Formats: sequence, C-alpha cells, structure tokens
Amino acid sequence: MEQNIVNSEKIVIEGRNAVLEAFRSGKPIDKVYILDGCQDGPIRTIVREAKKHDTILNFVTKERLDQLSETKKHQGVIAHGAAYEYSNIEDMLALAKEKGEDPFLILLDNIEDPHNLGAIIRTANLAGAHGVIIPKRRAAGLTATVAKTSAGALNYTPVAKVTNLVKTMEELKERGLWFVCADMGGETMYDLNLTGPIGMVIGNEGEGVGRLVKEKCDFTASIPMKGDIDSLNASVAAGVLAYEIVRQRMVRK
Repeated sequence: MEQNIVNSEKIVIEGRNAVLEAFRSGKPIDKVYILDGCQDGPIRTIVREAKKHDTILNFVTKERLDQLSETKKHQGVIAHGAAYEYSNIEDMLALAKEKGEDPFLILLDNIEDPHNLGAIIRTANLAGAHGVIIPKRRAAGLTATVAKTSAGALNYTPVAKVTNLVKTMEELKERGLWFVCADMGGETMYDLNLTGPIGMVIGNEGEGVGRLVKEKCDFTASIPMKGDIDSLNASVAAGVLAYEIVRQRMVRK
C-alpha cells in the first residue's frame, strides 16, 4: 500500500512510488527514511532525487521504519513532507525592494519546537520582517502545528530552508545585510544601532546561537532582564528584539 497520511505534525508519505511521485511533482520533502542496506533500482532513484533536492537522507533499521510507519506497509521508504511550500531568499529580498524598505530577515538557529517556530513566524509578520530563514537540520519544519501556531501568518510570511546558515549569512553580507544575534553576553539592545538592512538571529533556549553562526554576527544584543531567571522563551526573545528593530526604524523615519 502506498499513501500519504496527514497528521497533526507532518505529511507522512509511504511507499516507493508515492515518495518518487512526491519528488517529481515538486512537493516539499523535509526528510526521507530508507531501509539501511536496500539498494534496488527504485531506492537508488529515490536517493538520487533526494540528493538532487538537497533533502536529508536517513538510513535506518526496519524497526525504526516500522515505528515511523502509519500503515506498516512502507516498502522500505518513508518521507516526511512539509505542510506548506518553502520560499527562497530571493523572494524575500524582492519583497523588501517592492515595499521600498531595507531588508529585515529573521534567521533561526536550532529552533526545533514547532510552537516556537509558529510564534516567531507570527511575530515576523506583525513586525514587518520580509522572511524567516531556517536550517535543514536540527530545526522544525513547516508542519500543521507551525501553521496553526502562526495564526495564519504562514500564509503571508515567506519561510526559506537552507543547507548552511553560516554560508547563507556570508552571501547575504555580500548583498549589504549585517547581522545581530540575541545573547545574554551581548551589549544592551537599546545601545545598538539596529537600523539598515538587517538579519536578526535567534537561537534556542538551551544552547543559544551556535558558535559558528555567532562568529558571523556583527553585533550581539542582550535583552535587559530584571527577574530571578536568566532566559526568555525563544519566541518571546524574538518578539522583543524584533520590536526594538521596528522602533528604531520608526524613529529613523
């Protein structure tokens, strides 16, 4: 049996022909799980398609496939499809140009909670950001939960998925953007100039922004805190810093 099943988190595509058709139709696929050691013709074709689309490949045991399967008739391959289409960074820059605004992009490093991702997409829309960029690995994808948490913002806010966040930042720097990341050890955000073409980088609550990503940032902004705990939820931190960027842009006008 080959079929697509929609659950609250993702679209599960089971069966060789179903997965191949998903790739060939252009459906966004986040991950493919393949039975380790299986190398017949259809599987090799799926692997080739996955590499062509830069999709994450996981070679797993039959037990793991059975755990992931909704039908238990997966034919050695299961794909997880995104509930929404991904955009690209060129579209985001074009949107900024169309609006006559400096680009304002939000980059997320290791945000794996779909509720956080959805909330940040909602904030991005309301704060006037031109798009959200997430990495392919160690990140929540565009699931139904993300869409619901975004309260409809996912329909209006472009989200791009990139292979390498550091390389993406390097390319955007060449196009005039500079980057600020949120981190407790940084300079108070009120003392920073957050105007101009900007990329705002948010990490997860546990590890924060990764070292390599932080090294590519031009500034590190800290959010003043007066309470007894030392960190904000990632989506709340994104909202606070995003609206300081909004405030400074309004003042500059």
